[in-house]
Amino acid sequence: MKIRDIVRILEAEILCCENCLGKRILDFAASDLLSDVLAYEKENYLLLTGLTSQQVVRTAEITGAVAIVFVRGKLPPQEAIGLAKSHHIPLLMTDKSMFDSCRKITEELSKEKNK
Repeated sequence: MKIRDIVRILEAEILCCENCLGKRILDFAASDLLSDVLAYEKENYLLLTGLTSQQVVRTAEITGAVAIVFVRGKLPPQEAIGLAKSHHIPLLMTDKSMFDSCRKITEELSKEKNK
């Protein structure tokens, strides 16, 4: 699954790094606690969160996330968007809840697996 697939699945708005939507996603994590994200040991994963600070972008960069989805229509400040641009981490925003976003991604992954 690629980041551009997530845009379609979650009906998400692209906030930056549109040229990076071809990156492949191997897994995803969903959390509003950065300590939980720091404990997540995956590469090339998608981070879903309701947090919008620059620390989310820094945490994503440190832990190997390839993109961040802000759920519940949360819009990050320009400083976070600028930081994401400098690290080539696409930022997406969806009006969907964390639960619905996870459910939709899981359904798509199941479809891919059953092909």
